[in-house]
Amino acid sequence: MKRTVLISGASRGIGYSIAQQLLVDGHRISLGVRHPADLQGTELDPDAWPEQLMVQSYEAQSSASAEAWVRAAIDWAGGFDALIHCAGILHRTPLLFSDGQLSELEALWSINVMGPWILTRAAWPQLSASGHGRIQVLVSMSGKRVKGRMAGYPVSKFALYGLCQSMRNEGWDHGIRVTAFCPSWVNTDMARSVSSVVPEAMTQPEDLARLSSTLLALPNAAVPFEIGLNCTLET
Repeated sequence: MKRTVLISGASRGIGYSIAQQLLVDGHRISLGVRHPADLQGTELDPDAWPEQLMVQSYEAQSSASAEAWVRAAIDWAGGFDALIHCAGILHRTPLLFSDGQLSELEALWSINVMGPWILTRAAWPQLSASGHGRIQVLVSMSGKRVKGRMAGYPVSKFALYGLCQSMRNEGWDHGIRVTAFCPSWVNTDMARSVSSVVPEAMTQPEDLARLSSTLLALPNAAVPFEIGLNCTLET
């Protein structure tokens, strides 16, 4: 089955790799990114994929931006049946944060939790109407456990994991299937900036992309709710 897929946060990292894989596999893709011009001259330049790819300016903190993207995707493709949330930020905000770090917590909640929530709400009628809608969410292993002294980031990811459960429950009878991706270290700029794990030992974005594409082909009765991936042993 070839799908029409909205992907947020695909200007770099995991979202970029997923978009590349889905294009190669024949899906139509609408990318929501903050700066569409950044994709010019890259593998995700829409000029290189005139029938398969559109790029839309999208701000994760804006309801109006989410609604405008959904309308633009419908105008372009006639509709869509899958949504992949990859947009997110990382701050190492501790439990005992300083007064100056309060804005970090607000940003983590706004982008990591409310961004996917608002976009899912805007996309829901399309996903529900298809009878086989798909939502994939890049949650992180930090949505299942807390390591070290970081607090703000894992708390936002725990909330995002809970949001995935709510999406699953609300969408089940409409044929919407949700998958929460929970990797630990993935070889991205963000992970390399905070981890001591060498890049070649991390999970690679291309491997996550292949998993994402495989899940889009599965029938309603065979889609896993959660996929956890570890590149190092956790006990």
